[in-house]
Amino acid sequence: MDGSTSTRPPGRGTRWRLGGLRPWLAMPVTAAYIGVIAVLAHVAGTAYILFPELGALSHDIFKRPHGAWARAPVQLVLTPGLTALLGTLLTRRLAYGPAAVLLSVGSSILVIRLLRSPIAPAISAGLLPLALGIRSWLYAPSILIGTVVLALLSVLWRRIMPPPRPTMRDLADDITERTPARYGWVAFFLGFVAVGATLAALSGQRLLLYPPLVVMGFEMFAHPNVCPWARRPLLLSLVCVLTATGGVVLVALLGVGPLAAVGSILIGIAVLAAFDLHAPPALAVGLLPFVIARPGYVFPVAVGCGTLLLSLSFLLWRWVARRRWTAT
Repeated sequence: MDGSTSTRPPGRGTRWRLGGLRPWLAMPVTAAYIGVIAVLAHVAGTAYILFPELGALSHDIFKRPHGAWARAPVQLVLTPGLTALLGTLLTRRLAYGPAAVLLSVGSSILVIRLLRSPIAPAISAGLLPLALGIRSWLYAPSILIGTVVLALLSVLWRRIMPPPRPTMRDLADDITERTPARYGWVAFFLGFVAVGATLAALSGQRLLLYPPLVVMGFEMFAHPNVCPWARRPLLLSLVCVLTATGGVVLVALLGVGPLAAVGSILIGIAVLAAFDLHAPPALAVGLLPFVIARPGYVFPVAVGCGTLLLSLSFLLWRWVARRRWTAT
């Protein structure tokens, strides 16, 4: 014996080496998953199989296989499935407007609270039918295809990858993704939603309040002290405009096939890496053009305006909350 020691658990050398490669493997594995889902959507002729939030969910799960989303495979399937069904029911009964949007977002938040689910992107699943006028009963089952596949992969990926050494960033990401413990912020958040929906209805640009925006707002208001993009709210607008533009350009050049979908998710990941910002919902923005009937270059403009509205609303709420706190 040479007297050397090792901190690596015996018999698990390969697994721990893979753990070191985890951040680098997340990008190609996410791209491969999105490519497969895009192929299924193309073959089935149902665009909504490529549910945009799958980009956000898959990248976080493959990058952080022991994170809050990855540890909840049942809720990953159940929560978006229920909110998608509620969204379809609302769209078949109500016309687009502030009341319908508030009812959709409020019911999705209620589902999240009742299930104690960390899957905030389920809010997007509930709002997407209203935003795009989706009335088909196939919408919710289409979403389940992608979430079921991702849930199964998350279980397998978590077994392959060892738990990482805890860092402050991982802890902040986990807290951001957890079910909120308090809801005192909801009134102001729904106020933002109401204003956004009103502007969207008056302008005729429903995607001014695009569904992933509401997810980003939910997590910002629910976890203002740890949410990564809550600390850099104005940068969020630029990031989302870039991912939206990438998606529109790729759809214009390549159509809505798998190659364009993979390109969109890779552009989104590269943009987030360039700005060192962990904001999974921004990846969903780049995939939205794949489910919009005729995505045009007005879409990135609407994304920029809507995201700026969210950032300013959040900064106003934080200023009011701090003044109230110092007054007491």
